[in-house]
Amino acid sequence: MSLVSLPGLTQMIEEISQRHNLPKTAVQEALREALLKGYERFRRSQNLDRQQFYDEYFDNFEVELDTEEEGFRILSTKRIVEEVENSDHHISLQEVQEVASEAQLGDEVVLDVTPEQKDFGRMAAIQTKQVLLQKLRDQQRKLIQEEFHELEGTVLNARVLRFERQDIIVAVQSAFGQPEVEAILPKREQLPNDNYRANASFKVLLKKVREGSHRGPQLLVSRGAAGLVVDMFSVEVPEIEEDIVRIVAVSREANPPSRYVGPRTKIAVDTLERDVDPVGACIGARGSRIQAVVNELRGEKIDVIRWSPDPATYIANALSPARVDEVVLLNAEERHALVLVAEDQLSLAIGKEGQNVRLAARLTGWKIDIKDIALYKAEAEKRQLEAQAREEEDDEDDGTELAAMTPPVEEDESDLNSAEEFDNSTLS
Repeated sequence: MSLVSLPGLTQMIEEISQRHNLPKTAVQEALREALLKGYERFRRSQNLDRQQFYDEYFDNFEVELDTEEEGFRILSTKRIVEEVENSDHHISLQEVQEVASEAQLGDEVVLDVTPEQKDFGRMAAIQTKQVLLQKLRDQQRKLIQEEFHELEGTVLNARVLRFERQDIIVAVQSAFGQPEVEAILPKREQLPNDNYRANASFKVLLKKVREGSHRGPQLLVSRGAAGLVVDMFSVEVPEIEEDIVRIVAVSREANPPSRYVGPRTKIAVDTLERDVDPVGACIGARGSRIQAVVNELRGEKIDVIRWSPDPATYIANALSPARVDEVVLLNAEERHALVLVAEDQLSLAIGKEGQNVRLAARLTGWKIDIKDIALYKAEAEKRQLEAQAREEEDDEDDGTELAAMTPPVEEDESDLNSAEEFDNSTLS
């Protein structure tokens, strides 16, 4: 068999494997595909009879790499036919039987069709190099998608590499100990309290692995996702990892609409163990557990509240740290509630620019209206007095109307005549 020499083939595969963080098998596969494209370019340039090459024309060709002799061969699988119509796909029975007498029509044979090294051509070599780079990128993208697809929604360690406009390119490492891979941290997923600088390290949530042939990093990571808080509490609180305490709901505002309001998170926890305080377990002794999460999130405010199956209790807890006097469920179907608090708790319950009540509404899934209990009761009493006054007025109006509607009593003339006769008879 003929061989196209590739001096230093083994070393080249080793270097490419290390440079692109790819296994040697992936590099060899990319090189085979690139060499096949180069051969295709060579064949097209040698097409003197203007033969039509359709898309699947070269599917029966393959490249065999020989790392020992450092070269490659082009092999073609051809079908044995009586009369050859296409020499790239067919071979005559007579020609094959000269070598293998047992060959029959319809069988397939693999033949060496490697061109001479001098004939392979400069253009084919350039084509091979271009395709190789593209195939290497494709292989790297494919491996990243396969490796990180199952890690979506998990927390990874990240390190800042560079800045591209408002986005940050970071290096992340999978849990399998593979080499670092580039990921993108968009502006909308960053924290306002973070200080991003070169080589700074922090935790990120792998939000999505991009499919397809996108340019740039394939991994999309986040610092503002609620899942980041959940995962960090799971690490810091052993009771959550052991399923003694469960996280029921999380509401996070990592990027508030106003720069005067800081990031804040509310997390609702519960337990089936009577002897376990789920809120205390998450906070830890002297706040050690929650402080570790707060430090990682650069001082973000976190409220841990107790979940309750009773909507009124759950809503009251969700508005922590404000003290709630009463919760009125106005419409259970539309999940609309009225919360009554003391005057000194009103601003605390609403929060700066409405952040506290906004997060509580997201956490509970209820629309929450907050009112001053003293004003509400005064208004309620005023409405009650007005209603009573209207009722009394209605009663008076009803009595007047009844008197007006009563007809006058008419005296019968026969009765008058009888009375006169009675009087006359009495007098006589």
